[in-house]
Amino acid sequence: MALIVDKQYDEVNSQWNMQLAGEVDIYTAGQLKENFMLMLEERKDTIKIDAKNLDYIDSTGLGVLIGVLKQLKEEGKDIIIINIKPSIKKLLNITGLDKIFIIEG
Repeated sequence: MALIVDKQYDEVNSQWNMQLAGEVDIYTAGQLKENFMLMLEERKDTIKIDAKNLDYIDSTGLGVLIGVLKQLKEEGKDIIIINIKPSIKKLLNITGLDKIFIIEG
């Protein structure tokens, strides 16, 4: 399945809003990373990811998220993930990543 990435900068809240739909795996992780790199080149700020339509993420995708979070932490910024499906939330809990990302809802 494909990955659909929609992103825009929210001037009011000084953060990126990103919506992910589909799957993040070895085939689509490069596309996600490219989107993050373009965002960070434009403005290194907190990224709020709406994962309501994200069906799957594998270790490759998690690696991309961790790499981006490391860059953001250097600036005192975070990744916030909202609307996570139970299967993805379980993966984050098992891997301990629920303690490094801000998980809401």
